[in-house]
Amino acid sequence: MRHLMLALLLAAPAAAQQIETDLELVLLADASGSIDADELAFQRQSYATAITDPAVVAAIQNTLYGSIAVTYVEWATNQATVVDWTIVADMDSATTFADALIGPPRQASGRNAIGSALLYGMEQINANDIRGFRRVIDFSGDSMGNTYGPPITQARDQVVAAGITINALPIVRSGGFMGGNLLQAYTDNIIGGPGAFAIAAESGPEFTHAIRRKLILEIAGTTPDTAIAALLLDPLQEGQ
Repeated sequence: MRHLMLALLLAAPAAAQQIETDLELVLLADASGSIDADELAFQRQSYATAITDPAVVAAIQNTLYGSIAVTYVEWATNQATVVDWTIVADMDSATTFADALIGPPRQASGRNAIGSALLYGMEQINANDIRGFRRVIDFSGDSMGNTYGPPITQARDQVVAAGITINALPIVRSGGFMGGNLLQAYTDNIIGGPGAFAIAAESGPEFTHAIRRKLILEIAGTTPDTAIAALLLDPLQEGQ
């Protein structure tokens, strides 16, 4: 009995240990009423293509830990986790994540609740069993509407106070959005934390490239303005 109890005590701390990785990344994608079924599928495919890009996988392998943890969440009036936390460290694990992204039915719908979406992303980070050297929410959307939930800036400030950086990918459509420059609106109201940035993307083929570019920057822990970013992104120029 004594030996059994000792074995259980020795095993307990190991079971409670957190997984350590370089980056905890929440991909928070728009699934509100402005995104139809084809666009939703295209968004998922774009993220799947981007995370399995050799340049993205190489960026992951060049991090301090050689891995990142990533989850894919869609937001609207409600939020839904499409792919749970996955450790990505090589092409095989990146492909596993990408394959899981394609196929699940739509679970988030309705109008915008950006503030609630940001807080949900924070909860996913705080509640997991992973300890990342950096923690980032990657928010994408095509408007600034916030019909439900807390104010956007209030939610942003709460997330940033928890030590989480918010980056943004505003999806710019022809004709713009009601209120003017979406990139500026996201910069002023959504992004926050150390090294936070926003990159605009047009819907269509440019969207996939913008996601790939943004992932490389986030994985490397840099921004579009730095010299190192230019070096990291140089291999992508041929694929434009």
